Amino acid sequence: MAHERAPVSTLALIHGTSSSGMATHSRHPRTVLELPGPLTPPSCQAALVKLAILSRAPRSYTTSRLRTAAAARGHTVKVLNTLRFGIDLSQEAPDLLFRGRPLSHYDAVLPRIGNSVTYFGTAVVRQFEQMDVYTPNTANGIANSRDKLRATQILSRHNIGIPPTTFARDRADVSAAIERVGGAPVVIKLLEGTQGIGVILAPEIKVAEAIIETLHSTRQNVLIQKFVAESRGRDIRALVVGDRVVAAMRRVAVGDEFRSNVHRGGRVEAVDLDPEFESAAVRSAQIMGLRVAGVDMLEGADGPLVMEVNSSPGLEGIESATKLDVAGAIIDFIDNQVAFPEIDVRQRLTVSTGYGVAEIVVRGGDLVGQSLADSGILDKDLTVLTLHRGTAVIPRPDGRRVLEEGDRLLCFGKLEDMRSMIPARRDRARRLRKLPKPPIHHP
Repeated sequence: MAHERAPVSTLALIHGTSSSGMATHSRHPRTVLELPGPLTPPSCQAALVKLAILSRAPRSYTTSRLRTAAAARGHTVKVLNTLRFGIDLSQEAPDLLFRGRPLSHYDAVLPRIGNSVTYFGTAVVRQFEQMDVYTPNTANGIANSRDKLRATQILSRHNIGIPPTTFARDRADVSAAIERVGGAPVVIKLLEGTQGIGVILAPEIKVAEAIIETLHSTRQNVLIQKFVAESRGRDIRALVVGDRVVAAMRRVAVGDEFRSNVHRGGRVEAVDLDPEFESAAVRSAQIMGLRVAGVDMLEGADGPLVMEVNSSPGLEGIESATKLDVAGAIIDFIDNQVAFPEIDVRQRLTVSTGYGVAEIVVRGGDLVGQSLADSGILDKDLTVLTLHRGTAVIPRPDGRRVLEEGDRLLCFGKLEDMRSMIPARRDRARRLRKLPKPPIHHP
């Protein structure tokens, strides 16, 4: 017997996005429901998915909304304290313990890992992955997003727009680092700060140097970032679920505060994103390995500038601003994807001796202007998994695809065949030599 639900008034149509993050127009547009009224718990209905929400705050708005949305759809859902897990590696099949007892089977896990327990929390998520339990956010994705420097390195590698950023540890390099991002004023960020904590605006170089020196004296690592004046006091939070933005809001700081975080008292308003902003948000989340993420962007003069990709975004602010059922969209996505748990592709594809995964970059030579079929690549013991061209990702390109300068081919196959396509480097001596005399030379 179907369970009863309160009526939902209107639908907000959201265009889908392709795997490359570019907006597409689907013949069957997916929808995000408006926030419903009170829901009647389902009855006499078999559970579709058994879901564990990893959270130390079961009564928080976000956790409560996710639990409510899952239960309303007939799923079995439990909120499990992340710190009460244990990992048993002594058996043939590694297992998880919860409160000292073997954990029962779950189809999916939704991590809500607090910043202070990132290391342990990601270890638990990684164990779920090893047990083939689906999670929308991988352990690596969570860990990478928590390290601001690492996240910035990953995003810049994939041509995502970010504010000019630099990292320096030695006191003598700080002044030059500030100049590299355009001089004062600059924003100074702790690598592991959250909710606007550890983000400081330094109006002058001397002030910035003093702040950085003080933070370094307490063994804190900091990023130095250009202050984007045109976006002062406001930013965009886009909530990405899968390959689309399901909701977005603008956060505006109050008074002289330059940080717009809701936790800092900022006000919020719903916003319709331009395709450029939507594409940047989706690509950033996908690149980080996150299928559920809050992507924070500044409205720069030349387009979106991604500041942060949050693996555990809060829902209260964005649901209040947009009146959309974001929690429901997350649960629906998990329901649709639960049969496809995340796997470590490189790990799985490199277990055969002599075979592996590598990226071949097309740089000049005879490959440019040739089709894949004419290039000879397909004649080798290789499979081209994807072709990366600029910001676009082309899965399983066929033989008619013409190669262009700068194309990157992700390939699986025989390492010797791939090595023959990579520009030759000077071979390093493999023979182990004797220790030189003297072993250390002082200039």
